[in-house]
Amino acid sequence: MSMRYFEDFAAGDTQELGEATVTAEEIVAFGRQFDPQPFHVDEERAKHSPFGGLIASGWHTAAIFMRLLVDGLLNSTASMGSPGIDELRWLQPVRPGDTLRARFTVVETTPSTRRPDRGTVRSTCEMINQRGEVVMRVTGINIIGRRPHLA
Repeated sequence: MSMRYFEDFAAGDTQELGEATVTAEEIVAFGRQFDPQPFHVDEERAKHSPFGGLIASGWHTAAIFMRLLVDGLLNSTASMGSPGIDELRWLQPVRPGDTLRARFTVVETTPSTRRPDRGTVRSTCEMINQRGEVVMRVTGINIIGRRPHLA
């Protein structure tokens, strides 16, 4: 796969980033380490929660998304990091056995006025379950290097 640069991104471009299936064991392990609320770590207590069963931490969903973003896009892009995100929303619970796919859509591209070797790519990214429900949406910002001969 060839390297992608800032110039290779345009508003409206959409890329599918891959998918991952979430297991109960992964949900509990992540929850125990990072978000030990009962509905993330205890199947019995989760049955009596507002969710009616075990669900993944939203941060777990975000971490899965990050892995898919790196594997599906950033590792083949002149990525220079990110100053952060503008918004992150968890819209539906993620349950054991759900298969999530990640989608990256470019909202806008802006060449840097101070650093000619880079530009900013703003995106809307989604995690979608096997039923077609958007379970997470994040508005992201990535700094992408420009093609060397254009910088």
